[in-house]
Amino acid sequence: MPVKPLPPNANLPHLKYQAKDLIKEHHARDPQAAQRIREFHPQFRDATNRDIFDARLSLSDAQLTVARERGFANWARLKRHVEKPSPAGNLSLPHHERIEDPVFRRAVDLLDAGDADGLREHLNAHPNLIRERVLFEGGNYFRNPTLLEFVAENPIRYGKLPPNIVEVASVILDAGAKDDQAALNETLGLVCSGRVSRECGVQIPLIDLLCEYGADPDYGMPPALPHGEFEAANALIRNGARMDMAVAAALGRAEDAGRLLAAATSEERRRALALAAQFGHTEIVRLLLDGGEDPNGYNPGGMHAHSTPLHQAALAGHYDVVRLLVERGARLDVKDTMWQGTPEGWATYAGKTEVAEYLRERNPAHVRD
Repeated sequence: MPVKPLPPNANLPHLKYQAKDLIKEHHARDPQAAQRIREFHPQFRDATNRDIFDARLSLSDAQLTVARERGFANWARLKRHVEKPSPAGNLSLPHHERIEDPVFRRAVDLLDAGDADGLREHLNAHPNLIRERVLFEGGNYFRNPTLLEFVAENPIRYGKLPPNIVEVASVILDAGAKDDQAALNETLGLVCSGRVSRECGVQIPLIDLLCEYGADPDYGMPPALPHGEFEAANALIRNGARMDMAVAAALGRAEDAGRLLAAATSEERRRALALAAQFGHTEIVRLLLDGGEDPNGYNPGGMHAHSTPLHQAALAGHYDVVRLLVERGARLDVKDTMWQGTPEGWATYAGKTEVAEYLRERNPAHVRD
């Protein structure tokens, strides 16, 4: 689920009221509140709505949820940021300009310039740099990256990469980043889900390089699929990634989906429904619904969790999927947790007039002239 960045004039009392409102919504058993808690409170990550509603939600629990929803690790860090902002938390600046450590910043500048020799010398002079991380708060991801993770240009800072970025990445890996499994995996996920590496023609070479150095190809799939990075997904499969139900659903491999359905976990099925709806694979959506998947409910974490399968199908204009979901009982009045829009509103926003009209005609709340 995307985070909600703090406004420039963030007010701590107002944030406290948001936490108290969340407690009220929890007491009212609001499904939107359950989704927010599940997505942002680590204790409830795998909980059902009923589990969440039956649990006691303290003020500290609500504050933690609000803090993480805003891109901060906890309430104390959110409070510190509001009361005493630092350059690292200035969301108006690109990430490299938010780096306060001059040694780390110099390494990123050399990376961005494609200066492989200069970067190698810099890392030789500062051998501990390869294991260091910088802290960025207030964003959805890229919160605690190593130097290696900057090779993906995701999040976008310049919108381009140096032509020799694969060589630059090799310099960082050979300097010791190859021994940091977490950094390898995170970098792979960023490369697989970012458009800049693809547009620069280096996404597949970077995937191959990272996997050669030990990155787990299965780690790159969840970021790649909801972003529609199918070339990356196929490269991951070539490098040994597992074909599970969610992968088959995103790629539209109906035969594989049918074969994998019986053994798929509940989480894989939920992810598969979200992805099949997003990319318009009607046959696979039907397969999952016939297998007992609920057309309602928010998508799982990492799969546009602020929305439902119907939201995603409506946004993309997949008329047949939308009609199938509605016929199977998908609710038309569920609002997303970010912008409070219905599926019809999403279709209208995206200019999918046929889908919007279909949803409008079937919405009992719609008042006809």
